[in-house]
Amino acid sequence: MDTNDLVAKEMFFTKGVGVHKEKLAAFELALRDAGIAAFNLVPVSSIIPPGCKIISREEGLKKLKPGQMIFVVMARNETNEPNRLIAASVGAAIPLDDETYGYLSEHHSFGQTEKKAGDYAEDLAAFMLASTLGVPFDPEKSWDEQKEIWKISGKKVRTTNITQSAIGNKDGLWTAVLAAAVFIL
Repeated sequence: MDTNDLVAKEMFFTKGVGVHKEKLAAFELALRDAGIAAFNLVPVSSIIPPGCKIISREEGLKKLKPGQMIFVVMARNETNEPNRLIAASVGAAIPLDDETYGYLSEHHSFGQTEKKAGDYAEDLAAFMLASTLGVPFDPEKSWDEQKEIWKISGKKVRTTNITQSAIGNKDGLWTAVLAAAVFIL
């Protein structure tokens, strides 16, 4: 196998939630809700390969086969505390230049709304990309709200996130949430 065969050409985002009396079963139901329960998930770190195209969940799932090993960056969170707000988010910093790699971040939180958790994950991905490139980064000065583009040392980077939040089951059943970036080779 050529090492270039292991560089993702495409990726998609997905999310899910599950509730069950057993923690593992709640996670399994969240995987099913996200559409990725039929695959063997291999966790990887946070680099989006240069030129990696983001496709829809539906398009991505059509390219996968049950039992296939797939590489994912995944955030997950669980609680069995009634009414506790939980969130799992994957943020992405994607350079507009196809020659530069991007960055993914995982964020798991309690008490944050879906919007706050997603915004945090996006900021974290942009910060981590800037720091790996050795670029000074000030999120207060770099945010371009109109275009949703980070300006990192003159480079433009689009940020996005996939976030799932849920309120813990009122009867104390396990509630699981997950968000994932799934790579397609």
